[in-house]
Amino acid sequence: MPQGKVSVVPDDGLTTRQRRRQAVLAVHTGHGKGKSTAAFGMALRAWSAGWPIGVFQFVKSEKWKVGEEQALKSLGNVTWHKMGEGWSWIQRAGTERDHAAEAAEGWAQIKRDLAAETYKFLVLDEFTYPMKWGWVDVDDVVATLAARPGVQHVVITGRDAAPALLEAADLVTEMTKVKHPMDAGRKGQQGIEW
Repeated sequence: MPQGKVSVVPDDGLTTRQRRRQAVLAVHTGHGKGKSTAAFGMALRAWSAGWPIGVFQFVKSEKWKVGEEQALKSLGNVTWHKMGEGWSWIQRAGTERDHAAEAAEGWAQIKRDLAAETYKFLVLDEFTYPMKWGWVDVDDVVATLAARPGVQHVVITGRDAAPALLEAADLVTEMTKVKHPMDAGRKGQQGIEW
């Protein structure tokens, strides 16, 4: 796609302007770092365009203070939702929560917001996991996103995206890990990992 030229012009009866204004479903998946970071970069562009933004984080704790949240919320026109306790695959005795129910309620809220056209840009961060674990039905997600009204752009992040989601997406990026500091025993650090 040199100089922004498309390789194929579909025979769909739409003008270039009409195609340019279609809603985009993006998926950032893979085992490399940067899926959420790329999604938040897109959110910055959406903010610059004046769009209302909704961020829904599915496996990151409401207690965590991540840099992206602080930065985007300080800009305004961004609403942030966190579902669950955090790394829900790590269970601590006495702290069990119904992560499946929380994920289902989070998805129900997203469906309500899509129907109401509350946001023009939605980040569904780490949303592949509730689908992978069976907490949210993949077919329901695909059908709901395909039928969303207006022009609402959605980016979904997380490893192991379902094949049906990848097929439905307009843009799919797979992050591949080549090397990571954790491979050398280094823990994540502020400003880099969060």
